[in-house]
Order: sequence, then structure tokens, then C-alpha cells
Amino acid sequence: MEYNSSRGKLLMPQYGRNVQKMVEYLLSIEDREKRLQQANLVIQLMSLLTPHLKTLEDYEHKLWDHLHQMTGFRLDVDGPFPAPTEEQLTKKPDPLPYPQSPIKHRHLGRNLQTLIAKGLADEQDKKQGYTQSVGYYMKLAYTNWHNEPVHDDMVKNELSIITGGEMKFEGGGYKIPFDPRANFKNNNGGGGRNNFKNKNNRKGGGGNNNNGGGNKNNNNKSRNFKNK
Repeated sequence: MEYNSSRGKLLMPQYGRNVQKMVEYLLSIEDREKRLQQANLVIQLMSLLTPHLKTLEDYEHKLWDHLHQMTGFRLDVDGPFPAPTEEQLTKKPDPLPYPQSPIKHRHLGRNLQTLIAKGLADEQDKKQGYTQSVGYYMKLAYTNWHNEPVHDDMVKNELSIITGGEMKFEGGGYKIPFDPRANFKNNNGGGGRNNFKNKNNRKGGGGNNNNGGGNKNNNNKSRNFKNK
């Protein structure tokens, strides 16, 4: 019995041991045309085993790169794509330039520091708008970290300390502008309800009087019947 520990190492485990044996057989074919023909068949089998690669735009190029990688970059065929080198596939990406500047107020984050710097450098007529945005952002940060609301005076004092008094936050939330049409609708609606209630009361009163009159007539008839 043959164990995996005695077999060769799988260079691309996602394709399995049988595909690896087919790739090793390609290296033993001396005829160049036959080798290319068999390589195309192996590529078709690899595409069936990995259907998720078909969603990529250049999935055929990736399959040929995998084929060369499984042969240890020793396969010599006239494929549709140039043969890659080991340096190209194993090259590490360039390191990302992480910001090295320190954060003055770590509990508020770097975005607030950038927003404050932009607000201070902006024109005077737009500075108050930036100030309000910074204040609301600070309230949101406090709420996310402490899970409790924060008073506007606390945000105002801390923002004044951070900016050296150049930004003054005005609390109180958003103000709803006055809409005279809404007031007109409310007045009309209220009058309509009152008129409707008054009409019902009048009808109800008349109905009670009629009922009352009807009861009196019925009582008189019953008395006359008893006297007879």
C-alpha cells in the first residue's frame, strides 16, 4: 500500500493527486506537438475542477500559470500565454505606507484630527459648519465607546481645548425650519374637527328630544288604555 507520506509533494493541492500525475507525464513526452495537445487537455480538466475561476476575466491565463507552477517551471510548450518565471509568481508585494504620525487624541481617532485641521484652514464662513460636523462626530464617537449619551457642554469644552478656542460648538441639535403651510393645515384640521363635533352634538340633541317626545306620547297612550 502506498501512503501519501511516501509520495511526492503536491505543488497545487486544489487540483488533486491525479492531475499532478498527469502534469508529471507531460514532462516525459518528447514530441512537442503532442505535449501541447496533452497540456490543453489537462487545462480543460483543471477548469472543470475549479469552476469558480471562470468568474475571473483572465482565468485561462491563471490556469496556465498553475500548470507551469505544478511542473516546477520546467514545462516547455508553445502555449497561448508566455511561460511565467518563479520570481514573478513568488514576488512579494511592496509594503503599504502606513501613517507614522502620532495621534494626539486617540479616543477620537485620526479622522477627527484630519477634519479639525481642514476646518481650521478653511474660510471663516464655512468654519462654523465644520465645527458643527466635528461636534456631532465627537458625540457619535463618545456614544459608540461609552454606550451612553454625552452632553453638548462637554463636547463644546473639549473641542475648545483641542482647537485652542478657535472652534466653538453650538449644541441643541438640528433646528426644524418654520413652515406656515403646516400651521395652516393644523388650524384648518382643528376647525374641521370642531365643526364636525358640533354638528354631531346638535344631531344628538335633537335625537334625544325626539326620543323623549316619543316616550311621552307612548306613556299617554298607555294611561288612556288603562282608564278604558
